[in-house]
Amino acid sequence: MPHAYTRAERAHSNQDEGVRLQKILAQAGFGSRRKCEEMITEGRVEVDGELTTELGTRVDLGRQEVRVDGSRVRLNPNHVTLALNKPRKVLSAMDDPKGRYTLSDIVGDKYDRIFHMGRLDYDSEGLILMTNDGELSEHVMHPRYEVQKTYIATVEGRIGGNICRRLVTQGVNLDDGLIRLDRCAIIDSSRDQTIVKVVLHSGKNRIVRRIFDAVGYPVRRLVRTQIGPIKLGEIKPGAYRVLSQAEVRALSKEVGL
Repeated sequence: MPHAYTRAERAHSNQDEGVRLQKILAQAGFGSRRKCEEMITEGRVEVDGELTTELGTRVDLGRQEVRVDGSRVRLNPNHVTLALNKPRKVLSAMDDPKGRYTLSDIVGDKYDRIFHMGRLDYDSEGLILMTNDGELSEHVMHPRYEVQKTYIATVEGRIGGNICRRLVTQGVNLDDGLIRLDRCAIIDSSRDQTIVKVVLHSGKNRIVRRIFDAVGYPVRRLVRTQIGPIKLGEIKPGAYRVLSQAEVRALSKEVGL
């Protein structure tokens, strides 16, 4: 039967085998080596559930758990997470039997086993997150966490503030239940259309389009601009960027990792 190491034995073993704690934190995007040393001495870092203030501490992330301010440090050099700006008429899939343009046509084969976390419908645009980190993907897409998403919707007709208030306070009944917006704000309007910023947690299929259809204002254009802490920013349609370790950490914290 394999020997079950005690915490003390693991710590002793890792003094020779592991990587210095401040180096791990720096690689994970917590700042410079000096800043990470300060975080350790300030008592903000835990190793296997115990506060660690010794700068010489070595850690093996494969066997030990490190947390900073309660959030787990996750560091795998093979993991990559992307923010991609999906144009209209691109399928939120990695392949398509019908030969339509897909996300893999944008990303190519540079990254192994990368997959999209959630979808946008064929005619919608904006932010899609992609990763080859299975644990992160599972948490982002799990209904339990319902990551907040922000959209800019251009709808037919002139919407009054009363419609926005109703969608936030009362919501609207759809075929699959009652849904409320977290926030709704009119950005601009003319006689025949209104631009609205909406924020909601639900990831149900075509949810924003169905909400506005239900109140009589069909969506002409829909752009997702933010998922949790990750913003679309200046990414051009059909392009993507690699998220920083700090961004991945913020997203991980959002979904309970």
